[in-house]
Amino acid sequence: MVAGQAEVSAVLAAERAAICQRLEQLEREFTGIVEAVGPAGADDEHDPEGATIAFERQHVAALASQARDHLAQIEAAMRRLAQGGYGICEDCAQPIPAARLAARPAATTCLSCATRR
Repeated sequence: MVAGQAEVSAVLAAERAAICQRLEQLEREFTGIVEAVGPAGADDEHDPEGATIAFERQHVAALASQARDHLAQIEAAMRRLAQGGYGICEDCAQPIPAARLAARPAATTCLSCATRR
């Protein structure tokens, strides 16, 4: 178990809140792009701005997908913390160094095991 469970919990909660806020922003941005194009702009192939709009839509969708993945990782870390398994490498069962957890609070492996993957 990692020392300072309350501090770790606070860090994870803050990161979760930031990710949720970012995800909401990206979803609004995606909706705005789709609504701006509307039914008249559905044919990206023949619209001079089509490639740009399609790129923007896919870019925002990819960023939202990454945010959802990160949110899932943070929530899994919160569950590990509650169950007493936070900070233990899932591969070698050794403690994950505090510096790694500070840099990547959702880390599931120590640096040695991560580099072997």
